[in-house]
Amino acid sequence: MTETRLAGQDLSRHVYLIAAPMFHMNALSLSQLVFAAHATMVLLPQFTARDYIDAIASYRCTWLTAVPPMIAMMLREEDRLARADLSSVEFVRMGSAPVSESLLGSLRRALPKATINNAYGTTEAGPVVFGPHPRGLKQPDMSVGYPHPKVEIRLVDGANRAADHGELEMKCPAVMNGYHNRPDRAAAITPDGFYATGDIFRRDENGFHFFVGRVDDMFVSGGENIYPGDVEQMLERHPDVAQACIVPVDDDIKGQKPVAYIVPRAGATISEDEIKQFALAHAPAYQHPRSVWFLDHLPLASTNKVDRALLKTRAEVAIKANRGN
Repeated sequence: MTETRLAGQDLSRHVYLIAAPMFHMNALSLSQLVFAAHATMVLLPQFTARDYIDAIASYRCTWLTAVPPMIAMMLREEDRLARADLSSVEFVRMGSAPVSESLLGSLRRALPKATINNAYGTTEAGPVVFGPHPRGLKQPDMSVGYPHPKVEIRLVDGANRAADHGELEMKCPAVMNGYHNRPDRAAAITPDGFYATGDIFRRDENGFHFFVGRVDDMFVSGGENIYPGDVEQMLERHPDVAQACIVPVDDDIKGQKPVAYIVPRAGATISEDEIKQFALAHAPAYQHPRSVWFLDHLPLASTNKVDRALLKTRAEVAIKANRGN
């Protein structure tokens, strides 16, 4: 897969900034590319938004790779961004989590000279899954691209293995044999050799693919399927919302219901009722968050993705405490 990404390009002049953990494909695959390309890598021991900005400016980094929550946290450091010279950045590759239109817009304003790529890959089947369209069509902002010619892809919806909306299954030379030293964990490989990713995608009329959400993140509220990513992207279109995270909590009537954690934009003031009314005006009623909490930042797990499990636990505790009052 490193050879596929290199594809005869001379990338040796680039300076890559990596702040994700090496046990995660986002960082590991790019590190391998750096070595193969004889390029330069700036490696941070852990991610903090301020250190990330300082590293870009100090080392004149040209290529950034990050999980979207990392970029969102960086963009909130408005004072530091204003002081830093980030003009060296030419490419930004985001992956491993959904990207919102709001985040893309903010990043383009902060790094107007950079080419921004919304990417997708998996640890189990490699980082190269999608690429440019064979007819040269422009990739839509929210799309992860068109299937790479060396990767076989299908969307599965029940018995339909040629759906336009369903779980992504893929086959390529990078598909794993299994989990190392984990005989207790079955590999999600189909009998015909496809890796079942657990990720839900939709495909448009031109063959571009769009990430919808994780199978295991989806929950049912009053008989309606809710993908948190859909609701989060809708909420992040609010001008005063920097980040949103939707998690489910148990409900006696609905089974489960959505609640929200919101990180306001720097300097913005917004109320719980405003968030609810915005959701009701811009999405089906069943998607609107029944409770809203505001945070300075969303907690990250070890992979620098939002720690949904922690936020779900906090929500359950808060709701139980309110019931007791």
